[in-house]
Amino acid sequence: MTSNADAGGLELLHVTRGGLLESRHRGSVVLLAASGDVEHAVGDVEAPMFPRSSLKPLQTVAMLEAGLHAPQPSVALASASHVGEPAHLAGAREVLAAAGLDEAALGCPPDLPLHRPAMLEWVHAGGGPARICHNCSGKHAAMLATCVAAGWDTGAYLDASHPLQQAVTAQVERLSGARVAATSVDGCGAPALAIPLVALARSFARLTTAPGGTSERAVADAMRAHPQLVSGTDTPATELMASTPGLLAKNGAEGVWAAALPDGRAFAVKVDDGAGRALGPLLAVVLRFWGADDPVVRRWEHEPALGGGRPVGSVSPSPALLDLLGLPALADLPAPDAV
Repeated sequence: MTSNADAGGLELLHVTRGGLLESRHRGSVVLLAASGDVEHAVGDVEAPMFPRSSLKPLQTVAMLEAGLHAPQPSVALASASHVGEPAHLAGAREVLAAAGLDEAALGCPPDLPLHRPAMLEWVHAGGGPARICHNCSGKHAAMLATCVAAGWDTGAYLDASHPLQQAVTAQVERLSGARVAATSVDGCGAPALAIPLVALARSFARLTTAPGGTSERAVADAMRAHPQLVSGTDTPATELMASTPGLLAKNGAEGVWAAALPDGRAFAVKVDDGAGRALGPLLAVVLRFWGADDPVVRRWEHEPALGGGRPVGSVSPSPALLDLLGLPALADLPAPDAV
């Protein structure tokens, strides 16, 4: 096991432009072996942090346990940070309609689709910011449907004291093996729960290793079967789950990833500066550490830094991170077979 308790973490990524080092992203990272033991840990992985939307799969487990009955695509969308493509909006509406509700019941803030083509299509059709377009509308629709199924008040479903949110907190603590250290408010208005980074990794390992017939396995299977619903076109979560058999992965705001394989190997990272551009390269290099080496992994491991609309540098794993994982740089490797 590699360990470093330095709260400043490790230089995880380098951003280059024109051959010069322009920026650095530091953070904390933990990798678990299939046994559940910590294989690598850098930074303060025991300190409470907000996983943000990386907790959505655990929230969905709580909803299923509370009585939500939904088809597999809806379970995936409940766990999603979607980009507002037509299938995402239609899926959220279907969940609401099945519960006898409409978009007016949603408590997430109005927003525009995050996927640029979808946003342009929405605006050209006369649309403005709407709650259904928020990237958490699938989760909110499922939360409302859970309240209907359980006989709970839908008007106050975002309150931390609401039975739904109490059930979510209980499941997060059960799956992560850690007490929730703090509660705040997430960007979508739902409670944000703080747990240690290592506990987040362990919770994802529990999802992927759960036996069939459990709510944990149902969530993991739904996300892996419908990665396009979990995020969307041209996103690392969707593309890397689609290309890596058995991978479960979920990003969160402020630079958080959690991922696991069916054998229990798991990974979680928190980027200190919260940069979202760090996420693709970080998951991709961990997948290479786990033995995946295909064009999709290689593409995401080096995010292009653009100048004038063309690549002039990259966002790539730092030498320190490659050394931690015992990996050569991609330039030192032969090209993978074309897919």
